Amino acid sequence: MSFPFILAEASTNPVIKTVSKIAEDFGANWWGLLCQIISFCIVAFLLAKFAYNPVLAVLEARRQKIEESIANSKRIQEQLADAQRTSEQILAKANADATKMIEETRAAAKQVSEKENQRAVQQAAEIIQKAREAGEAEQKRLMAELKKELSRLVVDTTAKVTGKILTAADQQKITAEAGKELAA
Repeated sequence: MSFPFILAEASTNPVIKTVSKIAEDFGANWWGLLCQIISFCIVAFLLAKFAYNPVLAVLEARRQKIEESIANSKRIQEQLADAQRTSEQILAKANADATKMIEETRAAAKQVSEKENQRAVQQAAEIIQKAREAGEAEQKRLMAELKKELSRLVVDTTAKVTGKILTAADQQKITAEAGKELAA
């Protein structure tokens, strides 16, 4: 069937007659329109095959990457939140342990301080006792020297008063008597 035959048959239909009249008024070229439609279909096919579908594929790949990135971001945020909670728990435990250790150290320091105070008191008592003993020993030594010196003085004085030279026996007798009197 040819195009003019189709047009001849269509001329009996009133709607087609109206469309044909409008097309003639505007100067429509049916062969040109048909070539334009075929050309448009070829270009549309080529664009769809070589341009539109690859662009859609690239867009789909980007969409998937974006979705993966969003999913990764959410997963990373969850992991970060978990890590933060874990670090807070670890810090809380470390603070509790540190507080416990500080209290234990204070208690130990208090015990050591008390022991050191007791030891210092004991050492002070020992030093005082040794000082007393040393004082008593020094006093005894000084008393012995004093007795010896006093005896010598008594002997010298007696010798001078009596005007005679005393013998060793006399000197011992006078020294013994002077020692008895000093002891009393």
